[in-house]
Amino acid sequence: MDRIYLSSPHMSSEGYEMGYVKEAFDTNWIAPLGNNVNKFEEELSQYVGVNSAAALSSGTAAIHLAIKAAGVKKDDIVFCQALTFAATVNPIIYEGAIPVFIDSEEETWNMDPTLLEKAFEKYPNAKAVITVNLYGNPSKLNEICDICAKHNAVLIEDAAESLGSLYDGKQTGTFGEYAAFSFNGNKIITTSGGGMLVSNNDEMIKKVRFWSTQARENMPYYHHKEIGYNYRLSNVCAGIGRGQLKVIDKRVAKKTEIYEKYKKELEQNNVFTMIPVPENTVPNHWLSVAFINDEKIDAQEIINHLASKNIEARRVWKPMQLQPVFEKYDYIKAGTESISEKLFDRGICLPSDTKMTEEMQEFVINEIKSCIK
Repeated sequence: MDRIYLSSPHMSSEGYEMGYVKEAFDTNWIAPLGNNVNKFEEELSQYVGVNSAAALSSGTAAIHLAIKAAGVKKDDIVFCQALTFAATVNPIIYEGAIPVFIDSEEETWNMDPTLLEKAFEKYPNAKAVITVNLYGNPSKLNEICDICAKHNAVLIEDAAESLGSLYDGKQTGTFGEYAAFSFNGNKIITTSGGGMLVSNNDEMIKKVRFWSTQARENMPYYHHKEIGYNYRLSNVCAGIGRGQLKVIDKRVAKKTEIYEKYKKELEQNNVFTMIPVPENTVPNHWLSVAFINDEKIDAQEIINHLASKNIEARRVWKPMQLQPVFEKYDYIKAGTESISEKLFDRGICLPSDTKMTEEMQEFVINEIKSCIK
């Protein structure tokens, strides 16, 4: 059997992407900008339900410019979800700010609002909060929004993994002042590499576009008053994104089908529990993640066994407080237990590729079950 991937690029069978890429070639708008970039920003804004968007080179670039847009300066405190990928945190360091990590709660695996409130008690002047919609699961966004408003802090949604997910009937990426999406090759739709910063603050998105094109002033020669970045998305990549956006609902439906099958098959004997679907949410199920209830079963052993069968699986994100590069920063948790560390120890990301057939998923499930007999 061919290798079964965790989540790989999936171009549309209709060939939408090639049509837009051909347009870029035919018009010679290869880079840096062009009609595809403008249209991709418009179409994604409409899909999500926000006023404005800036197409950028990565989700990390989007988070970075969100932090700048939020007015974060050197030595400012930024609260950040502990259970995430390092790309959520690195831009805080780029700006010379100080991350403080907030533990997860079990209902969503995301930032615990109670601990966020506790963090504000300790750091009342924190400038911004970055919550993550982990594996497509929305955070408790209404509660987190209310806490941020109470403490006059800017909320940034790291929605890199949650395009197409709904919370309280609304798309994720619409709750914070800013939100970042990723179109990396493993995401639910891809531009090969790329990202998008979205906001209802039209003026600030204009500023983000300015920063992302080296902060060049509108002069007849190259003139710069601010530090800028080479962060804009190419017109070719934006064309791929436009085509991918046409099939986003199909991708969400397939990811959901995969999740439901894992849930049905793997929860039968109570050895595994799938990542929960929080109340009032419709996740995109970007990755199906299983938690091992039996402490005697080792997550890495299952992953190694699957690898021997040409099946890709991975551990849950290693929490930021356990990363050597971030270990000096404060970590807010409840008592002595760390939820994020428990999820890392006993969580497995399972193959969730939208090209995976039913037969391939059955093979994966049978191999997982063979590990626990």
